[in-house]
Amino acid sequence: METGTLHAVTSGPEITPQDAQRHLDALTDIVSRAAAATLVTPFSSVARRIKTDLTPVTAADELSESIILEGLAQVLPGVPVIAEESVARRQAPGRIEPSFIVVDPLDGTREFLAGRDEFTVNVGIVTNGVPIAGIIAAPARGLLWRGIVGGGAERLHLRLGAGQAKAYGRSPIHTRPAPGRLTVATSRSHLDEATEDFLARLPLAKRYLCGSSVKFCYIAQGEADVYPRLSPTREWDVAAGHAILVAAGGAVINPQRGQLQFGRMAERFLVPGFIAIGDPAIASSMNV
Repeated sequence: METGTLHAVTSGPEITPQDAQRHLDALTDIVSRAAAATLVTPFSSVARRIKTDLTPVTAADELSESIILEGLAQVLPGVPVIAEESVARRQAPGRIEPSFIVVDPLDGTREFLAGRDEFTVNVGIVTNGVPIAGIIAAPARGLLWRGIVGGGAERLHLRLGAGQAKAYGRSPIHTRPAPGRLTVATSRSHLDEATEDFLARLPLAKRYLCGSSVKFCYIAQGEADVYPRLSPTREWDVAAGHAILVAAGGAVINPQRGQLQFGRMAERFLVPGFIAIGDPAIASSMNV
């Protein structure tokens, strides 16, 4: 999902990884309920429209976001939220430091409308420009990933039905050391020439082609090694996956091998490009 608005842009309290850990189960419950809401109406009959930027949005996106915003207001009151489909659609002047929450209520809307199971629900927490916590649910797959930077990452199962949700069965996950030939995850809908040129210079063994932030999760659980996206995207597409991957032992760098910066209001939260990697030791060999 490519465009969005700022919801409740104000200064708020600083959230530390320890704070995020204390609220992790409550935040997981919010994301799980939003995930269940995306499955209430069949893909083929869900209400949809085209936004002014020519990208699709559905009633499932909007219902998911409303559930997340309502839950965040109760669990983390006063913390600014950047939410892609915000009903309020406000962008008041102000600061979002030191901490804010980033919400993509349904990442992979094209995959959702095509009946694929790759779409995700994403919530990330950013402090001082760095994602410190993330939760990603893949409703149609019945899976949820979450991580706290410095506190590890894990995968859970989702029991979904009749608009209800429960996360259970926690399993720790970790990235793997880079093998001689790499498994790469790439976008189904946003693959560009620069990314293809980058891939041509890598020793590839296998390639996943899929939509949404689930690609970060493949790397976090040791099933893939690299996810490059060298075309622009938005912070809400990246923040939750960034946190989960770093918590699992990986890294997310910009094409110049530096760190991504979040909370770029002047750029409307644009991320020009990034490379997600499971083994940080190979970052120095990633030449764009």
